[in-house]
Amino acid sequence: MQQFLSVDDVSNIDLLVQQALAYKADPYRDRELGRSKRIGLLFLNPSMRTRLSTQVAAQNLGMEAIVFNVGSEGWALEFAEGAIMNGTTVEHVKDAAPVMGNYFDILAIRTFPSLKSREEDYSEAYIRQFVKYAGIPVVSLESATLHPLQSLTDIITMTEALPALPPGKKPKVVLTWAPHVKALPQCVANSFAQWVNAWGQADFVVTHPEGYELDTRFTNGATIMHDQEMALKDSDFVYVKNWSAYSDYGKVLCTDEAWMLNNAKLQLTNNAKVMHCLPVRRNVELSDEILDGPNSLVTREASNRVWAAQAVLAEILRSSIKR
Repeated sequence: MQQFLSVDDVSNIDLLVQQALAYKADPYRDRELGRSKRIGLLFLNPSMRTRLSTQVAAQNLGMEAIVFNVGSEGWALEFAEGAIMNGTTVEHVKDAAPVMGNYFDILAIRTFPSLKSREEDYSEAYIRQFVKYAGIPVVSLESATLHPLQSLTDIITMTEALPALPPGKKPKVVLTWAPHVKALPQCVANSFAQWVNAWGQADFVVTHPEGYELDTRFTNGATIMHDQEMALKDSDFVYVKNWSAYSDYGKVLCTDEAWMLNNAKLQLTNNAKVMHCLPVRRNVELSDEILDGPNSLVTREASNRVWAAQAVLAEILRSSIKR
């Protein structure tokens, strides 16, 4: 693995999942792999689980992890080609990224969309500029359109919790939109859809109010439904997430509280396990009764972020040894 920006960088999802679960069983089994190696964690927006889990994963492999919050601890970066830098930006990514490439063996970056320009956000200019100029492997800690470490974690968590099913029957996985108090990006939903489709081991349904259709590049292969209760019927996993509109970009088109998942809706499912990437707005996106109940995988899911990151970093380190 030369980089980790999306599922397209993974040659075998199941193998990567098994590697992650092996690290969960024995976190320090490869603690010499990253010895004398250094990872830089760059945050252009805040993080809790992503930052902490990646630091722990790197340290489990013997790496030194250095965190840098670009907005609050460094110069404002410019990303536009040919920019005349007479405004608020102080340093161009062309100058910053190669230096970081000399400081670190792996560079991990978290960016965030503006939700103002779909063309700009979906160009993934920020993270791709680092890939272009850093000269070392780049790991996405979330970008403007995708969150691959979260999605790998989700596949790991579902693999662990797969129910007993008749031979040949795939689990039914439902991604459901949920209400929220503000506009959120499509990153997690896009990425979850992309990974579940690539995984190919689930009957996959995406349900949301009309107007919240995601980019078909990510949802092709899924069944799209606007009736949440019909979508939930006989499901084995329910992934809850809010996102703003893609076509009417960044807009909040619906705030219908009836889309919040609760125990009454869970009765429609096959005793489904419920997932969410966190942070979660309790009793807005998900009810307390779900989050604090026996069907919630949310804490396990968040804890598995360490093993997802560790598996990815290990693959990149092994690839660098082979080169």
